[in-house]
Amino acid sequence: MALEKEVETVIVGNYEEMESEGKPRDVKSKLLSFLWHGGSVYDAWFSCASNQVAQVLLTLPYSFSQLGMLSGTLFQLFYGLLGCWTAYLISALYVEYRTRKEREKYNFRNHVIQWFEVLDGLLGKHWRNVGLAFNCTFLLFGSVIQLIACASNIYYINDNLDKRTWTYIFGACCATTVFIPSFHNYRIWSFLGLLMTTYTAWYLTVASLLHGQVEGVQHSGPTKLVLYFTGATNILYTFGGHAVTVEIMHAMWKPQKFKSIYLLASVYVLTLTLPSAAAVYWAFGDMLLDHSNAFSLLPRSSFRDMAVILMLIHQFITFGFACTPLYLVWEKAIGIHESKSLCKRALARLPVVIPIWFLAIVFPFFGPINSTVGSLLVSFTVYIIPALAHIFTFKSPSARQNAVEQPPKLVGRWAGAYTINVFVVVWIVVVGFGFGGWASMVNFVHQIDTFGFFTKCYQCPSPTSVHPPQLNATAPSPLRH
Repeated sequence: MALEKEVETVIVGNYEEMESEGKPRDVKSKLLSFLWHGGSVYDAWFSCASNQVAQVLLTLPYSFSQLGMLSGTLFQLFYGLLGCWTAYLISALYVEYRTRKEREKYNFRNHVIQWFEVLDGLLGKHWRNVGLAFNCTFLLFGSVIQLIACASNIYYINDNLDKRTWTYIFGACCATTVFIPSFHNYRIWSFLGLLMTTYTAWYLTVASLLHGQVEGVQHSGPTKLVLYFTGATNILYTFGGHAVTVEIMHAMWKPQKFKSIYLLASVYVLTLTLPSAAAVYWAFGDMLLDHSNAFSLLPRSSFRDMAVILMLIHQFITFGFACTPLYLVWEKAIGIHESKSLCKRALARLPVVIPIWFLAIVFPFFGPINSTVGSLLVSFTVYIIPALAHIFTFKSPSARQNAVEQPPKLVGRWAGAYTINVFVVVWIVVVGFGFGGWASMVNFVHQIDTFGFFTKCYQCPSPTSVHPPQLNATAPSPLRH
């Protein structure tokens, strides 16, 4: 108990990034603070839940068609639990690092702690370099996926422009996220984002149930290994949203409470992903093998248009979630991170958006790119590296004895934590990276062979020609409604 109070005393209340002091609190400043400055446990919960499920909500029915109903449900529960464990590991390492630094009187004013700095402080520069490489690459492609999803979704409302043109437009819109300083300032966006995904998830569920099963519906999955592991890695990607855990924790007034917040957020996310994916798969079955975006099979209606619009806005928010850590890394690299000028920092961040924009145009493969990123990047970034980092940080008896946060009794203290960490590493290396990497790369390479780089309108129906025959592992043209 005394240790917990000491940790709270050390950590709480030092985060004051870009906030003015000594100024009168008029109505305008209070309103701005209410909408802009968030650091409570509720803000963290909204950020975790909103960030964890975005456009992947639309591809989970596609994964169910590859895995089958039973495997799809079990993989969601399993990877949800695994994600909660590794989020706990990251939070424990963050608290350990920050407590040590603040006991040394290190001041984090106007400085956002990031995952690679935690690895550097606890394990050294080699761990820092590996963590930085994987984390930045994952967040880069996470941002790319949001742009691709924007173009894919808006096409179901307005197909007068091709998807590449929509990518140009949304790339410019998403570039405005450079003006959001940190996760401390996502209060209203996180709240709205969660409302939007909640509406979309329940729209998919209710609309599918009301639509009923299509004539002759079949639920034959799983049928092929390449399909099975592609679907599994998409779910791995779904629950790998805690690559921004450290940044969200640093925005909290009481970051030591993060682990329970993330668990509750994951439980809520499962109430969205399980019913929606199961209902859409129940209604359309194997048709989803050829339609990676769930919107493509539901009939056009005002409710569907509303869901598309809300998902577009949410993808803008999620783009900011994925890109903000990249902005912060870039600021530190060029030496302006601690500047108090918001405009100066925003201008300096713009070059980060350019490669994201470019890659979204090169690889517009909505659906298959999720599995590829999940197997090759998420597997290391948010599962393998945190588990290994926890093992090596607390490998000595003295480190375990003096740890700020002891593993819970529920998992068997240090012996149980070590066992779980080893299991996570072995499982993700073999199943996530090994089999998942093989399956997702086979699928991704087929997309390139079929459509090529820089395709103008990926999966758009052509009035004069038909696309070449597709593998079931791919997601061909959506129906035009």
